[in-house]
Amino acid sequence: MAKRYEKVDFVRGQRRRAERSNLRHQWEKDRARADLRERGSRGATERDTGLGTEQLAFHAEYERIEAPQELAVALGIEPGAAVLKRTYRTRSVDEGEPLNIARSYIPYEVAQKNPELLDQTQEPWPGGTMHQLFTVGIEVVRVEEVVTARPPTVEEAEELGLVPGVAVLDVRKTLHDPNGRIVEVADVVLPGDRYTVKCVTQLERW
Repeated sequence: MAKRYEKVDFVRGQRRRAERSNLRHQWEKDRARADLRERGSRGATERDTGLGTEQLAFHAEYERIEAPQELAVALGIEPGAAVLKRTYRTRSVDEGEPLNIARSYIPYEVAQKNPELLDQTQEPWPGGTMHQLFTVGIEVVRVEEVVTARPPTVEEAEELGLVPGVAVLDVRKTLHDPNGRIVEVADVVLPGDRYTVKCVTQLERW
């Protein structure tokens, strides 16, 4: 597998680039209370990439896990507590590799309040996680993201179709409710040759 990663014997066409901006979070929240038609017309991935829903192939996998130590600390729950783990891979229909790899973790006691949130066949969910949490009475008031760059693992390089020398960007995202409780932790792996991370801070006028 490692040898396959080191040797590139094909010519790849221009790959679609995307921009991930922190402005996406307010955009998602604004749509959480919108009707189904509006929520279903466009999602965050479409916003990042400029692609239409018909140009994307979406895949989701759900599983119930016991929180390991690091994840338990990140979610503010006890180690071993039940967590809903969701893995998302979305790709352009014109490309074989996913645009990114996203893993989401929600305390199971939160997700089970709406049985539909436990069903992966409900994906892609119109309105995304913000609306999913809204269905169980949770408003997200704070989003924290930490971005780091690192070399990809061999598995990531193969799955994302990376050539040698291309780094990945790790995004650790946490969603907070009004009481400061963390209601989701998500780890997103972005291929460095396809994504730009843009942070915009709007300052209030004096």
